[in-house]
Amino acid sequence: MPEAACYAEGMTAQPDTPLQISVREMGVRARAAGRALRALPTARKVAALQAIAAELRAGSGAILAANDADVQAAAHAGLPPHMIARLSLDAASLETIAADVEAVSRLPDPVGETTAPQTQPSGIRVSQRRVPLGVLGVIYESRPNVTVDVAALALMSGNAVILRGGRETVHSNAALEAAIRTALEAQHLPGDAVQVIRDPDRDRMRELLRLDDLVDAIIPRGGAGLHRYCVENATVPVIVGGIGVVHIYLDASFIRDPADVRRAAEIVVNAKVQKPSACNALDTLLIDRQALAALTDIARALLEHGVEVRADAEAWGTLQDAGIVVTPAAETDYGTEFLALTASLKIVSGLEEALDFIAAHGNHTDVILTRDPDQAERFIQDVDSAAVIVNASPRFNDGGQLGLGAEVAISTQKLHARGPMGLRELTTTKWVVVGEGQTRG
Repeated sequence: MPEAACYAEGMTAQPDTPLQISVREMGVRARAAGRALRALPTARKVAALQAIAAELRAGSGAILAANDADVQAAAHAGLPPHMIARLSLDAASLETIAADVEAVSRLPDPVGETTAPQTQPSGIRVSQRRVPLGVLGVIYESRPNVTVDVAALALMSGNAVILRGGRETVHSNAALEAAIRTALEAQHLPGDAVQVIRDPDRDRMRELLRLDDLVDAIIPRGGAGLHRYCVENATVPVIVGGIGVVHIYLDASFIRDPADVRRAAEIVVNAKVQKPSACNALDTLLIDRQALAALTDIARALLEHGVEVRADAEAWGTLQDAGIVVTPAAETDYGTEFLALTASLKIVSGLEEALDFIAAHGNHTDVILTRDPDQAERFIQDVDSAAVIVNASPRFNDGGQLGLGAEVAISTQKLHARGPMGLRELTTTKWVVVGEGQTRG
């Protein structure tokens, strides 16, 4: 069950407009809109996104009023403060959303890229051309900015999209959808290219998950419960991502002097504290036993930032001897995605033990801090995760930071897309074969 929905079952507020057409009819309309977008020139898509940004600014009053209704309903329903904060918009955040749409419009358009034709012995010329996936279904929770971010990425990659946000965002998403539709229709493009399911009933989400004759991919953004629900209930292919344990392994070679200890502590603190609720925030720190000189400084730095450190017996004893109080780790603290100011800590005997531990618990983002290029290369080759990082924070596993401009989600599966999903990951390829009358013998 999506986290927000768990808290918000009592929230019944809906937009003043009547409930929409059925989810199936939305799929029919999205499929037709997707056909119109499929071969749209880049310049038309850029103009559409610029029009959306302008309409968001022009309609800011209505959008913020709708968001205020959601915030008040969320407070009345008892949503925790951090979820209300994620839900809330103001003039500055709405301007940021509009600017992000413009940023997507400046990204390279992958649609239409074609490999060099290869002539086969039969004389046919064969190439591959990049094309949109078609119709996307995106299911997410509290953040209204996701509505616009996903719409912009879908449109720029030539896809239509059906969006299902949490019930706590129902007014905000309706207002954002209206602004996007107005902008698209002003550009003589189908407004049905971006549709929001406004009925918060869970049955509507289940209908979307089973619309396999009209929807090409489901992309959930949320907690493990949401992802599991989608996988278990969908007949549409689901691109799973955003969940997974993040590790940092501190190799002994990284620590040569006190400045290196400070640098390691800075990376670890950034990984845990900069945005602890993010899927690419640190969960487990593995420290080479030969690098124990850095343990007390790193633990102190984490504690100073309010992090609860859960340490294995060896680390706990070392820290106790140094007068540093941490929590003894339970076995369940390893392999846990905390999404909060909590981190587990474990001492390992070296790279091999670290690799074995990550193989058992990782798949999202894993980091090695090392001065040894052979150790770094071994880590890169052995660790089978969506992103492997050397000597930097795991927070860099992000579409914007990796040069994609934006992302729909971070995929942790291996089919089609892995890691941050930007424009290219919202496309696929088709074979193009050109002949001169050949027949197959």
